[in-house]
Amino acid sequence: MDLLKDAAERKHFLPTGLEGIDTLLGGGLRKGQLTEITGQSSSGKTQACLYSASHVAARHMGAVLYLDTSNSFSPSRIARILDELPGSLIKEPKDVRLKRVMSSIICESVFDIFALFEVLDQLEVSLNDKVNNGGNKICLLIIDSISSLLAPIIGRKYSQGRSMMISVAMILKKLADKHNLSVLVTNHMVAGNGAPKPALGESWKAVPHIRLMISRDRGSNICTATILKHTLLASGRHMKFAVPG
Repeated sequence: MDLLKDAAERKHFLPTGLEGIDTLLGGGLRKGQLTEITGQSSSGKTQACLYSASHVAARHMGAVLYLDTSNSFSPSRIARILDELPGSLIKEPKDVRLKRVMSSIICESVFDIFALFEVLDQLEVSLNDKVNNGGNKICLLIIDSISSLLAPIIGRKYSQGRSMMISVAMILKKLADKHNLSVLVTNHMVAGNGAPKPALGESWKAVPHIRLMISRDRGSNICTATILKHTLLASGRHMKFAVPG
């Protein structure tokens, strides 16, 4: 019975492919929820996104919509991630696997809030119409990074900035819940009282179901993931993991 229960639980998660994060979260990115990864520059946020996209696509779990806001999406990095997969997991020639995985990851460049609204609207329409990507339904939406789109509009310059941010939050959580998607977004850190804190303020703080902070050991590929917020798990839990070079 325990094995059946474990198998049923795993169906509710998508793997990031980073063992420490998957263990910490009890299986990976929970479907139907919005997970935020925050951290300082070069802490490993984009690597977590690329690993997640690669593993979900490689394991035939569905298609991935990857919204790239800073030209950080790297097909060559995805190829190296796939090369790390054990042969027992993916039994197909490397070139066939790479072509299949890349066709399952739909990368779109999004550089402002209006382009984001447009892409999310198109995603909602396609999901409602059950339009699949070559037979693969989109199961993971990645935005790397959400803060680069939202931070510029929540200053004094845009009077409607905060309401636009809340609209984005509502759309993302609705997409996750209605279509059983995992939504993964990244956020940068800003100066706080004594220590850096996630950007976008108190209004955004309430949005993610799960909030992880990633930090990297200086001069190392060893990172630490710490739970800042979770619907089921205690804050403060942490685990180390390696990001291969």
